[in-house]
This record gives sequence, C-alpha cells and structure tokens, in this order.
Amino acid sequence: MTTILAKLLTVPSQFPWRDYYELCKPRVVALIVFTAMVGMLLSTPGLVPLDAFLFATLGIGLSAASAAAVNHVVDEKADAMMGRTRHRPLPTGHLSATAALGFAFVLGLVGMAILIWLVNPLTAWLTFASLVGYAVIYTLFLKRATPQNIVIGGASGAAPPVLGWTAITGELHPHALLLFLIIFAWTPPHFWALAIARYHDYAKADIPMLPVTHGLHLTRLHLLLYTVLLFLVTLLPFATGMSGWLYLAGAVVLGGIFLGYAGRLYFTGDDRRLAMPTFGYSIAYLMALFVFLFVDHFMPHLRDLVA
Repeated sequence: MTTILAKLLTVPSQFPWRDYYELCKPRVVALIVFTAMVGMLLSTPGLVPLDAFLFATLGIGLSAASAAAVNHVVDEKADAMMGRTRHRPLPTGHLSATAALGFAFVLGLVGMAILIWLVNPLTAWLTFASLVGYAVIYTLFLKRATPQNIVIGGASGAAPPVLGWTAITGELHPHALLLFLIIFAWTPPHFWALAIARYHDYAKADIPMLPVTHGLHLTRLHLLLYTVLLFLVTLLPFATGMSGWLYLAGAVVLGGIFLGYAGRLYFTGDDRRLAMPTFGYSIAYLMALFVFLFVDHFMPHLRDLVA
C-alpha cells in the first residue's frame, strides 16, 4: 500500500512543465494581466488595497491562462499546419488534448474561486464571460466563420482593464469602458499585421482571416483605417478628463508612430519587410500607452511627494 501511494505522489523526473507553461501563452497572458493591473490602479484616486490587487491579478491571470489552454486544444489541427505554431505541445504530441483540457479546467476553477470569494462576484462573472467569449465563441465559432473574426471576437480580449477596475470598485464605470474601447480598436490592426505576415499559414489551415478571404491589399487598407480609428479613440481619455496632458502627448506620439507603420505597409505593400515589425510595434504600443495612462494618473501624487 505504501509503495502504491508513493508512486501516486511522485512527480516524474521528466514532468513536462515547460509544455504546460506554453499552454498558458505566457506572453499573451502577461499583456492581459498588465492591462488589468493598470485598470485596477486607475480605478481609484489613491493607492489600491494590496490584497484585492494581488488576488485579482492572480484570478484574472489564471482565468486567462485557462482560456489559452483551451485555445491550444481547439486549434490543435490548425496549429499542426502552420509554421508559427507547429511546435506547440499538442501538435508535437508532448501533451494530449485530455491533459490540456484537464489543466485548463483546474486553472479556470482556481481562478474563478479566487475571484468569487476573494475579490467580488461581478469581476468573477465578467471574467467568466470573457473566458467563454475567447475560448468558445471566438476560437470555436467566429475564427472559422467570418473574416471579421478579430473585430467581433476582440471584445473578450478588450475586457481585462474592465475586470481590473471592477475588482477594486465592484462596479462598472465609463472610464473603464474607455479602456475597453482602446483595446477593442487596437485588436484588429494588431492581428491583421500578423495575418498579413502569416498569410500562407492561415490559407493552408483554411482559417478565413481577412487577407485569405479578401486579399492582402484590402487587409492593409483595413489595418490603416483601424489604426486611424485607434488614434482617435486614444484621445478620448484626455477629452473626457480621465487623463491629462502627459497622457495626451504620449498617445499622440505613440499613435503617430503606429500610423507611420500602417501607412508604409499600405502604400508600399512591402509585407515581407514591414508586416512583422508592425505587429511587434503594436504590442509595444499598447504597453507604452497604458504606462502613460498609469504615470499620468499618479503624477499629482508624485508632485505631492516631491513637494
């Protein structure tokens, strides 16, 4: 009996922790958690309660990782056909779909339990809706149903700052919805840049991304137009009094650079040289924009400390 129990409790020396870690899409989840944290910090004039901040960060992060793991399972066959994703744990056979789903279930269960009992029910339910929106509605249906998949499905990816805001205040606020709107407008140009760069992969996997269904030229035009829309949307925090001049300066400079990338991509058509740099800049852009939101919000407190 003791021998059997010892075997059950022993972790294999070759436990594939790196594969489970990759299931979580750590870089994507890091960006999600970062925007949620900024949402928390912007939700109150002063410092946020440390316990709420930590528990909300953990709960939102685990829930996002759960949705990412489900995405791996649903996209296993498509991932195996694409150069960018064929080395993921499921296509390579390092993990089974059953193991990945079990892992996703545990992460989601723990994340939701933390949010329900240690944060607040509103944040828990909004997080659950976001998880279902990404892992089920977008990944299972929209991604393969329409070339506007990214536009419609972007709502779930835009939710994190709202989740962070409600985690601290327990209520929705128009300023939180502005943060949602920024990420919602950012998502299409961000993903279309990647779709242009990986056009042949998406075509091979029969995923109806915009460049596959409507061509590269129209996708470049959509990317440029949505970047213009994003630039205008990022001015709203200043226009509504949510943020000040420091944020406005940052938004204009960062947005101008993004417009430069999108404009060059459209007018030159040089996908090979410009598509991936545009995609890479879009990630740095969003992080920097939220840093400006954060710094601008706490500038009065910094001035008080210096004084």
